[in-house]
Amino acid sequence: MDRFQKLMIAHGFLVTMVGLLAGFMLMFKMLGGLEYWPGTFMQISVYGTVEGWVRAHSGGVTNGMLTIIVALALPKLELSERMTAFFAWGLIYCAWTFTAFYWIGNRSGNRALSVGDNVFGTADWLSVIGFLPGLPSVFIGPIVLYIGARAAFKAITKD
Repeated sequence: MDRFQKLMIAHGFLVTMVGLLAGFMLMFKMLGGLEYWPGTFMQISVYGTVEGWVRAHSGGVTNGMLTIIVALALPKLELSERMTAFFAWGLIYCAWTFTAFYWIGNRSGNRALSVGDNVFGTADWLSVIGFLPGLPSVFIGPIVLYIGARAAFKAITKD
């Protein structure tokens, strides 16, 4: 379990770091660049929308912190080795695919919410790259959280 806990913490920190980088992208998008002297900006062109960068920033930080917090709770769950592996890798997978989805969806013609065209725009190759890896996460995430909740309730009744 110790190995999985450390893996989750390490990946959680990396996902959080990517979320923080999205915060810089948000700032560059909002301001049109980087202020290197009061009132003096170096222009930096950033793809996407302000709203998309808000999602990438807040979503990335939230997913990273969730992964770290769950890793710290892992010893309390008393999961089998096999279930711990599924639990840890499942949450790591969700954190990374959701993070990639935020970044890619902000560039995609249809926000990477589907493989085909949708109400937000026309599909492109980024739609596929942003959507398909994240699709399993829509199922894995709730399953992993259910496993964690079930194990926590089981541990309560055991005490």
